[in-house]
Amino acid sequence: MAAQPARQETVIAGPAQGMRQSHVGPLSNQDLVERVRAYHPKVDAERLADAYEFARTHHGEQLRKSGEPYYSHPVAVAELLTQVRLDDVTIIAGLLHDVVEDTEVTVGEVRERFGADVADLVNGVTKLTQLEYRSEETKQAENFQKFILATINDIRVLLVKLADRLHNMRTIRHLPDYKRVRIARETMEIYAPLARRVGLYHVASELEDRAFEQINPEARAAIEFRLDGLAQANKVDLERIREDLIALMDAANIPARIKGRRKSPYSIWRKLERKSISFRDVADIFAFRIIVEDVEDCYRVLGEVHTVWACLPDRFRDFISIPKPNGYRSLHTTVRASGNRRVELQIRTEEMDQTAENGVAAHWGYKNSEYGFDLEAAREAGLDPEANLRAFSELIQHEGEPDEFLEHAKLEMYREHVFTFTPKGRLIRLPRGAMPLDFAYAVHTAIGDTTKAVKINGEDRSLRTELDNGDVVEIIRGREAKAPPGWEALSITGRARAALRRLVRHRERSDFVRLGQGLVRQALRRAGIDPVTVRMSQICKGAGFQTIDDLHDAIGRGHYSARELIRTVFPGLDVETSDDPSKTPLDDEHADLLVESKDLSPGITLHLCEYCMPVPGDRILGIQEPERGLVVHSINCGRLVEFDDQPDKWIDLQWTDLARSGAVGVARIRVRAANQKGVLAMLCTAVAQANGNIVAVSTDTRAEDYIDLLFDIEVEDLKRVTQILAALRSLAVVDTAMRELGA
Repeated sequence: MAAQPARQETVIAGPAQGMRQSHVGPLSNQDLVERVRAYHPKVDAERLADAYEFARTHHGEQLRKSGEPYYSHPVAVAELLTQVRLDDVTIIAGLLHDVVEDTEVTVGEVRERFGADVADLVNGVTKLTQLEYRSEETKQAENFQKFILATINDIRVLLVKLADRLHNMRTIRHLPDYKRVRIARETMEIYAPLARRVGLYHVASELEDRAFEQINPEARAAIEFRLDGLAQANKVDLERIREDLIALMDAANIPARIKGRRKSPYSIWRKLERKSISFRDVADIFAFRIIVEDVEDCYRVLGEVHTVWACLPDRFRDFISIPKPNGYRSLHTTVRASGNRRVELQIRTEEMDQTAENGVAAHWGYKNSEYGFDLEAAREAGLDPEANLRAFSELIQHEGEPDEFLEHAKLEMYREHVFTFTPKGRLIRLPRGAMPLDFAYAVHTAIGDTTKAVKINGEDRSLRTELDNGDVVEIIRGREAKAPPGWEALSITGRARAALRRLVRHRERSDFVRLGQGLVRQALRRAGIDPVTVRMSQICKGAGFQTIDDLHDAIGRGHYSARELIRTVFPGLDVETSDDPSKTPLDDEHADLLVESKDLSPGITLHLCEYCMPVPGDRILGIQEPERGLVVHSINCGRLVEFDDQPDKWIDLQWTDLARSGAVGVARIRVRAANQKGVLAMLCTAVAQANGNIVAVSTDTRAEDYIDLLFDIEVEDLKRVTQILAALRSLAVVDTAMRELGA
């Protein structure tokens, strides 16, 4: 029997499948029931209709910020849940998810009227109410911990919450700016990764992109503009490749659907930021999905494609034989198609495509006359939601404070795992990329606090060594509890980092006390008072501090100014102090507070290289120069070539904790952009959107069609520099943007 011709579904710029955009206005009661009945004929229509009216009645006259009746939101959430064919209990929970939080209805009333299963789901997505005196961060952490506990017990809690968050993100424009940004960041950090973890790629992608639009609208608009331009410019090429694929499938007698997909603006932004590349270097902006009947056809398609088009060997991935932890299966290959055009192909079956789009939500259906989640089918498809969420259960058991749990959970959501062992055979499960300090803190906090060295599989190894599956790790302990220099680069887990920060706080206090002492002496001298003649105990008491160190620490951290101190203790005195920075400037005066090394002698003079202008996050080293002392350079400084033949002058350095947490320096960035009207304003706006502060700008070269500009920008660390460069590179007017590191 001849195969059916390959079907075409070119959706290069179209929406993702799954939870699609709702129609205008809330769905009626009867329409909602019919939507569920279409895939679940045995639905309890009476209970579903009752829940609809219950939500509409109790939300009453409440309005959303848009002016719409509030009940339209839970109805929209229920509609989204019907689009992925969830059971009626989940749909009812979607209708009622806000009644406990926003009306006088109690969980007990929901349980009595709609049953324990509905009540448990509603309670799972309801925020805690007894948190009036907590900070916003603590509220978020405690609510997230409660939500995760409920999700571990029933995956449907997560699905209701994701539908709720998706609809809120689609209507977020009606909220004030500060709320939009806060909600968007929470979405980006928590809910999008959770959606990806259970295979809901289309939900994760839309949440990320809508959050990106709120957090960095300028960058997203610039990328969207360039995407539209590329789609138009490449329309003919893409159409030719699609037709070639159809002809290839027909010739091979392989029934197939062919869909086009376009990379989202946020995915492109992540590549620009992570890989420090230009927009034109992103390889997989456009791709085609070839969807076939069975696994054998997947590999047949792969063979046919590789027969006619050359593949890029380093761009082939087989996620069918080795699925991702969230059940995603597909073949990925990048080929040079007709016209020498590089294009990515994703080859999968219909079942794989459903799992790829809807993840865990793809496995609801009838089994033994009951409609519900088919766990066995999900596991056969490579997705085990219980295993994917088990790590959070273990976190809750080991993490005491909700804030620490939230931080650790965020890291957990982004990482796969390695399995390591203590010398006695105890299994320690860690995120991939974990190092010995992460291992030590996973065993016990006291072991982590006193770690000084490590043996891996019986051999002495560096604390920077990434652990592999099966490693036997022996921690060598010292007597003193202290964070090793550069600890941020020696750990990745929230648990280890939280404990190390605690150790750092004890150590950095002395640095802030020392800085505060200097600021107080300077303020006294400017006020005409000799610091030697002052009794600091009296000044401390007059300022309301218990100890002198407390006073100096507060001033060093910028919590209390030296100017305010002088005015409080010496009322009426004319104080001419200029500034009391909350951030320590990266300059020669403060270099001894910012840079350290076990090889440095106390009191040695330090200077920061004026050519490469190093900032925290740079790998740094020192060069001993005649009559200058030790000059601190970035490892990439162009001047280091002068000292290639003088290795005896090189000294390894690292940033202090004060530099990493409380310093501000200047990075120089060179931008080549189109020489057109308004280009400087566009560049300055992009820098500001990336939280950079321009302190100087100059023109280096101006030609008819381009201009080279040098920006000096205040930054706190290398990460900020990377974000600013990514923001600049996303602009259509920018050809190149790079950091200047000396001649």
